[in-house]
Amino acid sequence: MNVTQAIISFQGQPLTHQLLMSLLKDYKRPNDKIHALLKEQMLIPVKKGLYVPGPALQLRRPESFLLANHVYGPSYVSLDIALSYHGLIPERVYEISSMTTKAGHEFNTPVGRFVYYHLPFPYYAYGIRQAKLDEKQYALIATPEKALSDKIVTTAGIILRSQRMVMEYLVENLRIDEDILAALDTNAMQEWLGCAPKKKSLEMVIKTIRSL
Repeated sequence: MNVTQAIISFQGQPLTHQLLMSLLKDYKRPNDKIHALLKEQMLIPVKKGLYVPGPALQLRRPESFLLANHVYGPSYVSLDIALSYHGLIPERVYEISSMTTKAGHEFNTPVGRFVYYHLPFPYYAYGIRQAKLDEKQYALIATPEKALSDKIVTTAGIILRSQRMVMEYLVENLRIDEDILAALDTNAMQEWLGCAPKKKSLEMVIKTIRSL
């Protein structure tokens, strides 16, 4: 199996340096071969040690959510991009935002911008699901309820002290439909409330949704 065929067999998956070294084990200088593949545009570097197929190969690339999980971890996709994915907000979002237990970080890459926000444990661990993106592609993403909670928790200056403030923020600012809000699982939100930042604001969100 030549290098191209080997890469094709991992189509749709992020290509780590470790994986490439395994595929190139018969080469005396595998790192030199990786540099050649980059020059030939058979590979594109996402960050140090992480690659995707380049335009010369015309292969299916990993979905951006899957890449986000690999660029910096542990992490899961959340905030506006997750709210849009779940159909809560109407806007199309291009920046891939994720939550992590590590320090916040930003990566501007040839395949997109990935931004990571810190969350404390154990709040971080709640409300994460594995979503199927494509054939053999799965990524960790926030549930609709967790993405909304994360949005409130990580947005500076958002303090929700009344139901009126909640409705202004969710319906007028974020433009979430009231029927969609009413369908959210507030019992799940209640479960992680005890360890959540901005607990009072999230309590008011839960109370407001339950009143709809």
